[in-house]
This record gives sequence, C-alpha cells and structure tokens, in this order.
Amino acid sequence: MKQPETAQPFEFLNADVLHNHSGELAEHSLSFRTKAWRELKKNTAAMVSLVFLTFVVVVSLISLVWMPHDPNAQNVSLSNLHPFQNASYLLGTDNLGRDMLSRLLYGTRISLMIAVFATVVDIVIGVPYGLVSGWCGGRVDNIMQRIIEIISSIPELVLIMLLLIIFKPGLTSIVFAISLGSWVLMARLVRASAMQIKSADFVLAAEAMGGSPVKIALKHILPNTMGVVITRTMFTIPAAIFLEALLSFIGIGVKAPNASLGTLLNAGEKGFQFYQYQLWEPVIVLSLMMIAFNLLGDGLRDAFDPNTKG
Repeated sequence: MKQPETAQPFEFLNADVLHNHSGELAEHSLSFRTKAWRELKKNTAAMVSLVFLTFVVVVSLISLVWMPHDPNAQNVSLSNLHPFQNASYLLGTDNLGRDMLSRLLYGTRISLMIAVFATVVDIVIGVPYGLVSGWCGGRVDNIMQRIIEIISSIPELVLIMLLLIIFKPGLTSIVFAISLGSWVLMARLVRASAMQIKSADFVLAAEAMGGSPVKIALKHILPNTMGVVITRTMFTIPAAIFLEALLSFIGIGVKAPNASLGTLLNAGEKGFQFYQYQLWEPVIVLSLMMIAFNLLGDGLRDAFDPNTKG
C-alpha cells in the first residue's frame, strides 16, 4: 500500500537573501531627492563648497546687524594700514581709512543679494516660459522659440550696458539688466526637459485618465524639471556675481561710496602698485565664491543626472 507523502517542512529564506531583498526594496522606495542628496554627499569637492558657501551666506546675514566698523566711515589718519598692523583693522584700511574687513562683508552681501535677486527673476521668467513652450509644442513652441532667438541674437553685455545707460543706475537696474538676458538659457533647458518628460508613461497615463493640461504640467512636468532648474541656478548665481563685479569695476554698476566686490576691485586696482592687499582681498573672496559655486553646480549636475559623470 502506497504510503502518503509526508509534508515537507517549511523552508525559511536565508537571512542574507532577505537582507538583500529588503535593501533593494528600500533603494527603489527612495525618493529622487533622497537619491540625489546621497550622490551629492559622495562628492567631497561639492560638499566642501556647500559648507563654504553656507558660511559666506551666514556671515553676510550677520553683517546686516553687526560689523566691526561702518564700511563707509572715513578716517584719513588711519589710511592704508596693512593687514594685522592694527588690532582694530584686521584686514587693513583703504586710502580713505575705511575698514577693509567691513567693506568686504558689505560688498559680498551686496553682490550676493544682486545675484540672488537676478536669479529669482531668471527663474520666475525662464521656468514658466520654458514649461509652456515645451509642454504645448507645435505653433506655440515655434513662436516662443523665435522670440528667444531674437533676444539671444543681441550680445548680453551690450544689452546690459545699454539698459544701465538708459535707466537710472542702482541695484534695481542692475538686477533687471542682468536677469533680462540670463533667463533665456533657463527657458531653453526647461523646455528641453519638458519635451522629454511629456512623452513618459506616467504623463501619458495622466492624459488618458482625463487630467487637464494645466494640472499635468504643474503636477507631473514641473516637479521633474526641478533638477535642471536647481543645477542651472548654481551656475547662474556665480555668473551674476561676476557680471555685477565687472559692471561695477568699469563704473556702470554699484556706485561709490557703496561697496560691492566690483567697486572694491576698482579701488584696489588704482593703488595696486603700493598697496597690493587692497586688490588681493576682494580678488580672493570673489575667486573662492566662483570656484565654490561652480564645484557645487558640477556636483548637483552629477547627482541629478549620474549619466553626465565623466
């Protein structure tokens, strides 16, 4: 007589298999921003740049309520003091006896403020423009791109100089002039990203479910372009800082006695033969900020799009 088959004991999964399986699930469940942050933390240069820029921003904010001296206060009897020559003036004084450290703090804050405001205007104009152009496509896209081509055909520096000559010089004019030409590249990048995303399965599914074009654009297209926007912003800010410094250096930007990195470079260049530190100090600050922003921008680009690593 055939014996009944005995039930096989339940075979438990190996602990390593379970661990690996749970690890894969956890990896897949990570949000895009979490993955990007993890990738960014692996980039030492980008993280050092982030810490440095955070320090610069914090110090600039502190300078709103406290500075060693009034940056515009003149004391001719203490003019042209070298760094560390006087305990009250750690970075020395300029030809009018003004504290170089205070003027550097003030000038860095002004340059950052101009760059950030110009970048905000860049985002406010460029992102919606590129989103509408890329999402709508067809005739709308053609018309909007022709407008961008007309604006792009005018050299940016020439356009900015003409605007600053026509309008009254000041912070508002500088922000408007810098952002007027810079939003074009932002719009093109967002348009390219939107055109790529709108053919994705989740967008097609949203359309099939009857989602309105505006809702799909805001809920699905726009959030997925944020990587491009953030990366571009990290390159826009240093470009705006450098452009402000250039404009102020040649005398059509921030006006004396107000300090910016550009006006400090202008003043330092005049006395460079005898007082080199008055030029080197703003040069070092400007150079470190430019390098840090660019390294952070490279790190963000690689974090948001690992395929660009080279």
